Amino acid sequence: MKFRIIAYLLLVFSFTFFSQAQQMKTAFINGKIYTVNERQSYAESVIVEGNKISFVGSNEESKSLIDKSTKVIDLNGKLMLPGFIDNHVHFISGGFYLLGIDLRPANSTTEFKQILKDYAEKHPGKWITGGYWDHEKWEVNDLPTKEMIDEAVSNQPVFVDRLDGHMGVANSLALKMAGITKDTESPDGGLIVKDPISGEPSGVLKDNAMYFINKIIPEPTEEENYEALLAAIEETKKLGITSVQDITYDAALTAFQRARQEGKLTCRIYTRWPISDYKDHIDKNIKVGYGNEYLRMGSLKAFADGSLGSSTAWFFERYDQDTLTTGLAMDIITDGNMEKWCLDADNNQLQISVHAIGDKANSFMLDLFAKITNENPEWDRRFRIEHAQHVRFEDIPRFAELGVIASAQPYHCIDDGVWAEKRIGPNRIKYTYPFKSFLDAGVKLCFGTDWYVAPLNPLWGIYAAVTRRTLDDKNPDGWVPEQKISVEDAIKCYTINSAFASFEENIKGSIEVGKLADLVVLSDDILTINPVEIENVVVEITVFDGKIIYQR
Repeated sequence: MKFRIIAYLLLVFSFTFFSQAQQMKTAFINGKIYTVNERQSYAESVIVEGNKISFVGSNEESKSLIDKSTKVIDLNGKLMLPGFIDNHVHFISGGFYLLGIDLRPANSTTEFKQILKDYAEKHPGKWITGGYWDHEKWEVNDLPTKEMIDEAVSNQPVFVDRLDGHMGVANSLALKMAGITKDTESPDGGLIVKDPISGEPSGVLKDNAMYFINKIIPEPTEEENYEALLAAIEETKKLGITSVQDITYDAALTAFQRARQEGKLTCRIYTRWPISDYKDHIDKNIKVGYGNEYLRMGSLKAFADGSLGSSTAWFFERYDQDTLTTGLAMDIITDGNMEKWCLDADNNQLQISVHAIGDKANSFMLDLFAKITNENPEWDRRFRIEHAQHVRFEDIPRFAELGVIASAQPYHCIDDGVWAEKRIGPNRIKYTYPFKSFLDAGVKLCFGTDWYVAPLNPLWGIYAAVTRRTLDDKNPDGWVPEQKISVEDAIKCYTINSAFASFEENIKGSIEVGKLADLVVLSDDILTINPVEIENVVVEITVFDGKIIYQR
């Protein structure tokens, strides 16, 4: 058994996850409340009883429902929204990112090496991992090498990831410990980058090749995982995030359970497990919706390809920057397991969500989803394609026809937009991050961050989707501006649409009577201010399960 499902089963059926929020009544009045409920889009007051919303309406109507025992909070005209739902996070990894080395700020190779050196001096003898560097920000955009790291750290093993998580660079010691030499062959779905003259490994490992080193890195202890989870939870409070959809592994479940038992899980978790473990779910009769409103199972995650930044996203045509490759199809595609596992998992009512970035990866998955739909019994399956970054226009209607959710992360758009065109050229850029085309075609589009890969802040994601202004400030009117969407639609993608993606639109994602009281109050009205200013807006209040868990 690869994860502790038995413990989870016992917890779900024999433990109440502690008491619900006390049945106190809280009234939020004098606000501008955007409910994301099309039958009642705006309101002035919301009343919460226990952990549910009991009233949504005008200030005048709320007066008769407020008594001496009601806690009254005057919003003073501030904008209230449903709590944000992030559709794609690596939650505990994000916590480790907060606690560990941060190479993201490095704007040059000199800064990259200095950060490594400083960190090693403070943490002698330990593996140095994570980091999440971005070589596109450096004075020379070449990939780092083992020699570069050796200059900073040579006496302890280093393997630090690029920010997309699809490649990392190791120092010489780590390569030696992993037994990687010029004679080591690249695995299916991965690449060991080698010097074209000497044949020696450069230190860069892409996608499945990263496993050579990852398998020898010591696993975090249970306590370290828990510490990382608590750090991640604290971050969600400040950002108005009340639910996340996590890429979950065995150790994370133990941490989630403990946090709930100790009353510290102030964020709902929708788990998506590696598709290779799907039979464990079937054996335990786990299906979509299994669990409760705090912690759910029943969804699976697979990879069809790599990333654009690593030149491993899978395209029909070769890369402009590297004309020797069209990217990488993952090994579960080439060995046939993707089709086999997805057919079987879907037949047992497990949700399939697949990472697909390149246009061929997206098209391949649409073909497979069509096959599953035709061969398996009908049910409310809600296929998901995670990222859906580069989708040919002729494939977009297929998302709608097959009911495939486009699970996108808009901050990637303004990050990738700095350098993406040199990777794949001006023609393919036209259908990159096609948010408006998805919505116009009737595709269910939901948003998140892919944190740790991108910042966790949902407001930055909304800013990115609405303005598409790249991080280098070279696209003030938006990068591929015809794909910009409205603020209202961006909010829906971060709330009700993400709730739909986890089969939970009936209990959260909008401000309606009877739904869970997960709410956020913002410092400014993002519906009326200049969209360029959205990135400066902050969270004033976060409400989770009827309780205020953060107040600025």
